[in-house]
Amino acid sequence: MASFDIDSKTDSYAARRILERVYDTIREESSSGRGDSTDTSELLESFKTLRDAAKRPTAGKLTITYEQYDDGFEN
Repeated sequence: MASFDIDSKTDSYAARRILERVYDTIREESSSGRGDSTDTSELLESFKTLRDAAKRPTAGKLTITYEQYDDGFEN
């Protein structure tokens, strides 16, 4: 887990850029045919909501959690 405290306009801009980059990457991957599914659409919509919320520069905290599972990939 990583946390990023947002306590300045510069920090807010950095957080917005992170969320924009993630959103763009998910959108590009799903349009390439790799992840065209309901799960991908829901994930994309979630990040769109986060991206749009980050457009307003406010103080806060961005926390990223990466969970690894013991199961392998389906493919």
